[in-house]
Amino acid sequence: MEMSSFYWALAGSGAVALVVAAAGGILTEIGPWYDNLKKPGWKPPDWAFGPIWTVILILAAIGAALAWDAADTAGRAAIFTVLAINSVLNIAWSGVFFKMKRPDWALIEVIMLWFSILPLIIVLGFYSETAGLLMLPYLLWVSIAAFLNYRIVAMNKPFV
Repeated sequence: MEMSSFYWALAGSGAVALVVAAAGGILTEIGPWYDNLKKPGWKPPDWAFGPIWTVILILAAIGAALAWDAADTAGRAAIFTVLAINSVLNIAWSGVFFKMKRPDWALIEVIMLWFSILPLIIVLGFYSETAGLLMLPYLLWVSIAAFLNYRIVAMNKPFV
């Protein structure tokens, strides 16, 4: 029995999602430095970030597979490009915020991440409306994360 192209695309996008999740997890160090930062009272509990990111990355992998399966060669090149840019920016935020301990620089980076999600929604949505819609929770979560990042910077500056 031959595997359909959607399932191959899902396997590939799922593998990319796993790499993004693993890299982000490796770069995220919750320790004394992070614990001592002032944070707003509305910040989600630390344990919630893993499950939230898991759901977002599952939805992103499904959306990418749906769009990839529907796209022609040129469309697949566009999908690959927006996914690659977004993946790098997604991973980079954890490195800047946690490894470099620079929430102020991470605030600039998260804005770039947010703006990388818009073309993701547009390009994937061009090939599959469902794929574009599946990216909306990602945009919402990064919007919340960006505002949280902003509040952490405002409550703890300066960073040097």
